[in-house]
Amino acid sequence: MIKGLLCAALAGTVLASCSDVANGQAAASAAPSVAAQRGEGLPYEMSDTEVWDVPDPVSGRDYQLFVALPQSYGTQPQRRYPVLYVTDADYAFPVIRQIARRLNIERATLDEFILVGLSYAKGEGGAQSRRRDYTPTPNGPSTAPRDSVHGKSVAYTAYVRDQVLPFVAGRYRTDESRRLFLGHSYGALLGAEILFSEPRLFSGYILGSPSFWYDRHHMAAREKAYAATHNDLPARVYMYIGEYEEMRPGDPRYAKDVNMVTDTRNMDQALRSRKYPSLRMEVEVLNDEDHFTIAPRGFTRGLKYLLPAKAQ
Repeated sequence: MIKGLLCAALAGTVLASCSDVANGQAAASAAPSVAAQRGEGLPYEMSDTEVWDVPDPVSGRDYQLFVALPQSYGTQPQRRYPVLYVTDADYAFPVIRQIARRLNIERATLDEFILVGLSYAKGEGGAQSRRRDYTPTPNGPSTAPRDSVHGKSVAYTAYVRDQVLPFVAGRYRTDESRRLFLGHSYGALLGAEILFSEPRLFSGYILGSPSFWYDRHHMAAREKAYAATHNDLPARVYMYIGEYEEMRPGDPRYAKDVNMVTDTRNMDQALRSRKYPSLRMEVEVLNDEDHFTIAPRGFTRGLKYLLPAKAQ
């Protein structure tokens, strides 16, 4: 287990203390302080997190799971929690963890959940892993390195289904009816592939800045194929896209070569036209955001859509 000081946790303690003073409560009622970080140049660590090696026996690649438990996990032993699985864990895991805690500082905004980060393969860079594991066909973009491998998302989904989900369910008190998925860019492409192939693998999906342009809009064809053989899509879906993820020649704020806002709106329109009785969906174009700035804001809005705190 990795333990240490968290800026957001400390900020939460400070804000809680200020609120206590304002309400005339005793200082002793403030949350206890968290443990200090190790010094002497040692790495910064995150408290209440765990890292597990969960290899893929089929591909032979080694992956890890990053796990963050909710603050009440140790004090409510009978409680089961929803689980949010996030791709691109090197970036997304710490960001989402801190967002979730910060949103609950003053009042319960989100239902507490177990967060599971899906790592890149050990020994690989993020670009190498995500090109291979998150894309549905071998037809990668011309801008990718010549030796890049694409199109293994079906195999990676099988690894998640057969190895990751059972590992987490067997080790933690999970509510398996509330398994959720979050992916951004290629991660959202993976999520869409799962949605149109094994939608019940997760009950809710946050698809951020989805790369629907991939392989000549392959995912639009997957959506049509699903609709041709199904009369329902049992899922809750939140999609976000940044205002500037669209081409507008002459304006440097906008994308240079893809119209991702148009692609997202087209997917939204297609799904709504199917009138699936069990599909619940919200799609937002977030102003003043591009592909690289939008993620924290999109994460926040997606969490609030899929995991709102229950009314007291």
